[in-house]
Amino acid sequence: MAKSRLEKIESYKEQMEQIANRMKQEQQKHRAEERKARTRRLIERGAILEGFIPNAETYTEDEIQAFLKETLATKFAKDALRRIKPTTPPRAETKAGSTDKAPAETANA
Repeated sequence: MAKSRLEKIESYKEQMEQIANRMKQEQQKHRAEERKARTRRLIERGAILEGFIPNAETYTEDEIQAFLKETLATKFAKDALRRIKPTTPPRAETKAGSTDKAPAETANA
């Protein structure tokens, strides 16, 4: 027996809902995988940091943050980071159309 047009439409709607649900499930799985990878990365990098700071467990998060902020602001640290990973992502365009560069980069450009 042939389906009426209304039955076909209903069937297609059900299929679309099923596909939409599968898509949501896959997106949720993807987000969960990304969170898991980020958590692992944060734990690993935190462990590396603690390996270089004597008695790291005695410092607060604010003290560690202040230490890193001050240390990484030095010219020595910035140069070291460039040597380790010389490629940097392209700068974002500003509203005026110029690139978003630091003052030292603008002077050398």
